[in-house]
Amino acid sequence: MTEPRRITPVILSGGAGTRLWPLSRTGRPKQLLSLTHEQTMLQLTAGRTAQSSRFTAPIVVANAAHADQIEAQLAEVGLAAEPLILEPAGRNTAPAIALAALAAEPSSLLLVMPSDHVIGDVDAFLEAVERAVPIVEQGWLATFGIKAEAPDTGYGYIRRGEALAPGVHRVERFVEKPDRATAEAYVADGSYSWNGGIFLFEAGVFLDALRAHEPAILDAVGLAMDGAARDGGRLTPDAAAFGASPSDSIDYAVMEKADKVAVVPVEMSWSDVGSWDALHALAAKDGRENAHHGEVISIDSSGCLIRSDGPLVAAVGVSDLIVIATKDAVLILPRGASQDVRRAVEQLKRDGHVTLDRPA
Repeated sequence: MTEPRRITPVILSGGAGTRLWPLSRTGRPKQLLSLTHEQTMLQLTAGRTAQSSRFTAPIVVANAAHADQIEAQLAEVGLAAEPLILEPAGRNTAPAIALAALAAEPSSLLLVMPSDHVIGDVDAFLEAVERAVPIVEQGWLATFGIKAEAPDTGYGYIRRGEALAPGVHRVERFVEKPDRATAEAYVADGSYSWNGGIFLFEAGVFLDALRAHEPAILDAVGLAMDGAARDGGRLTPDAAAFGASPSDSIDYAVMEKADKVAVVPVEMSWSDVGSWDALHALAAKDGRENAHHGEVISIDSSGCLIRSDGPLVAAVGVSDLIVIATKDAVLILPRGASQDVRRAVEQLKRDGHVTLDRPA
């Protein structure tokens, strides 16, 4: 009996994480933080595949500035990247995934995962991966469609088309982040899923698709890997060549253009933890819907997310607030408006403020 092919996890860890400022900073973005569990989000991501012989050690593609933290965090959970590919600059997900695909054998099955997502039902996720394998072995590019539990305007959507196999569909189309009315129509329709940005494909199939649709990316990344420097488990592509690559997402560069693209619907208690509101929704809460972390006193308050990694925070008679305190910054927002943290970040950028880069 032929042994099933092993799958290589590819963990993307290049994000800056400013949507969760002031806790997440460019020097220590959210994937390197403990937000929902004792382990960091990177450690949780790596751990989803670490216990199964179906998977190899992960390839991790990351910001070069985070190399020491990533190696230390993986070592804490008994793992190591093979290799740790250090991007000299951020060029979006298509070039980042191309780095991993070129580092792997062309026939390798690559499971591409962002490092900063929460998956509550890991068994459901791994079962969905198994459903995708047969179609991927036939040369398809697969993505995973998250059950749209609400008309969220912060996610892109995938419309499912004809069934290709049990639990696997052709992608009819990808759609951009919609307005509220459109999102409500998608959820009511029932054939749309959230686009979670998780993919499975053969390395060579992805590279062929990139060559067909965005050859400038493949050319630049290929030159960068040809000139890469290796230092132990670290692989650093040539900076000038990689910097010449167009910056584009895998969705725009490949998935929306390729012919053989499949979607595997999955319900797995997923969140991209893209805002403080999302973290409030995930957190354990008291009888008044408050979620607290750190030294917090709450009196006659309700519906608040209050987190302190620094001073004591005392909240009296307030409701539906987000309060995030670190040793050097405090953020206060109404709950439901946490996407507006970008306005504070933009002001800090204009001012050149140290709290954007200095670790919290």
